[in-house]
Amino acid sequence: MIDAVAFDVGETIVRDDRYWASWADWLGIPRHTLAALVGAVVAQGRDSADAIRLAKPGADVAAEYRAREAAGRGEQLEESDLYPDVRPALAELRQAGIRVVIAGNQSARAGELLRALDLPADEIATSGEWGAAKPERAFFDRVVGLARTDPQRVVYVGDHPANDVAPAKAAGLRVAHIRRGPWGHLWADSPGVEAADWSIGSLAELPTLLSR
Repeated sequence: MIDAVAFDVGETIVRDDRYWASWADWLGIPRHTLAALVGAVVAQGRDSADAIRLAKPGADVAAEYRAREAAGRGEQLEESDLYPDVRPALAELRQAGIRVVIAGNQSARAGELLRALDLPADEIATSGEWGAAKPERAFFDRVVGLARTDPQRVVYVGDHPANDVAPAKAAGLRVAHIRRGPWGHLWADSPGVEAADWSIGSLAELPTLLSR
C-alpha cells in the first residue's frame, strides 16, 4: 500500500525553460547556445551547472546566482512553468487519501516560489532549505520524514536515474521514473532506470497505477 508520493521538481513538475533562459540572458549569450551546452553536459552525465561554467569559463556559479538576485534578476516561477498534468494529478492523489510531498534539488528561494503557487501538496521543501541534496541519503531520509510513513510506502517520482531512481531505491522508497525533460528522455533506457518500480510518461498515470 502507498501512503505518500513525493515529487522531484525540475522537469518533473516544473519546466526548466525559464530557468535556463534567464541564465543565458544573465550571461549575455543566445538562449539556444546555453540550451545546447546543457544538453551536452547532460549527455556526458555531468552536473548541469557545468553548462554555465562552459559558457563563462572560471565562473563561480554560486556567486553569479547571488549577483543575479541582488540585481533583481533572480529566480522566478509562475503557473505557466508547471506541466499541465501537475495540478490534476496531485489533487487526485490527495483525494484518494495519499499524502503529497514536493522535494527536489532547488534553492531556498525556489521553495518560497513553489509554496506561493498554492499547489495541492501537503509539504514542499528543497535541498537548499535542508542543507542536504540528492543523491545524498540524508535528502531521502528527510523526504520520508515529510511523508510521515515507512519508506516502502512512499513513491518518489523523478526523471534522473542517478539523482532520483538509484538513491531513492537505496533509501527503501518505491520509484516512478518519468520520461520527460532531457534527463528523462536521454536516460530512459539506461540500466539505472530499470530499477524503478514504474516508468511513466505523464503524472496523470500515477493515480491509476497506485490504485492497483
